[in-house]
Amino acid sequence: GVPVEGRLEPVVTESRNISASGVYFQSPQFLAPLTKVGMTIVLPRVTGGRGDELFRCDGIVVRCEPGARRTDKGFEVACAFSSLGVRLRGLLEEFVTWRNLQSLRAAAAAAQRARPARPRAAAARSRTRATSPRPRRTSSGGRRKAAPRRRAVS
Repeated sequence: GVPVEGRLEPVVTESRNISASGVYFQSPQFLAPLTKVGMTIVLPRVTGGRGDELFRCDGIVVRCEPGARRTDKGFEVACAFSSLGVRLRGLLEEFVTWRNLQSLRAAAAAAQRARPARPRAAAARSRTRATSPRPRRTSSGGRRKAAPRRRAVS
């Protein structure tokens, strides 16, 4: 929570980034660096896993800066987890791995869609097309002309 008039008020926010060592989020309130905070984190269900995972942990504010854009309201906050058991750290690592795989798959699919498709016949021709010989470099660094072609005499 955030201290307001001598009592702690909860702040509900959505993380922008999370890892097994900390979380980055936007807060409507300034949180001074080195402030100890209690957090309740909801991890979405990963494919084939159980339902959403809800857990409580403590963290320490590492950085709190005004929003990067003029339209951002509030502060961008980075917190390091200070009390995270082996089980919770494992859940976070599993989630981060799953999320990164999803991002890679989405990027690969977008790249595939952006690549212009070549007709199969044109692709086959481009693989079998003969190329003219390239001039070779001599040991002195200059270029030699390709050997002249001989004509068949009948």
